[in-house]
Amino acid sequence: MVKKIVVLTGAGISAESGLKTFRDHDGLWEGYNVYDVATPEAWKRNAKLVLDFYNLRRKAVLEAMPNQAHIDLAKLEAYFDVQIITQNVDNLHERAGSTKVLHLHGEITKSQSSVHSNLVYDIDGWELQWGECCEHGHQLRPFIVWFGEAVPMIDAAAHLVSQADYLMIVGTSLQVYPAAGLVTELPSNSPIILVDPGSPSISVNQHLILIKENAVTGVNKAINELMNLHKS
Repeated sequence: MVKKIVVLTGAGISAESGLKTFRDHDGLWEGYNVYDVATPEAWKRNAKLVLDFYNLRRKAVLEAMPNQAHIDLAKLEAYFDVQIITQNVDNLHERAGSTKVLHLHGEITKSQSSVHSNLVYDIDGWELQWGECCEHGHQLRPFIVWFGEAVPMIDAAAHLVSQADYLMIVGTSLQVYPAAGLVTELPSNSPIILVDPGSPSISVNQHLILIKENAVTGVNKAINELMNLHKS
């Protein structure tokens, strides 16, 4: 039977493609206060500013390229049933070739109705303009889970982790909930491979392999560790 691998990725893997996908330590995201551009209140207060902000982020995403870590994870599908769960809103995993990607925080290349959240559309190019509406006539907003909003895919992600034979964590500090709670869903006999250049505080019952490297170097080493675990 093919083993199931769940890979949880965060900002660190996209950073090596030149993207900042989350706020810096000073509370700013590309020079903007996150509460001015990434909350429902910000949308109500100044929707055009929010659209402009995400247009620039979208342009950067479309100009960025998948790095070797993205590519290596996609190649892993030749050996395992691989499910990516990403906190990132870019499409670099898909462009690298991964076929099963769950986005916890939305997708920047898509829009959704500002009233009917189930209406989601691909954005043609990098700009979403004021005046572009869904079929019911409501303004389209970025398909992003903003601060203060529920994370609709968290239950699906928890179910995937609960079925994993191995969990690999790349580029996330595991400090942001509810995503950080996903680790607790992993079966107790399923090992964790954590790629993090720092010294993350993680307390788990599972066998834990810590690789203190950035994403590109660390994913390559993590895959080697995974292969060794699979052989044993």
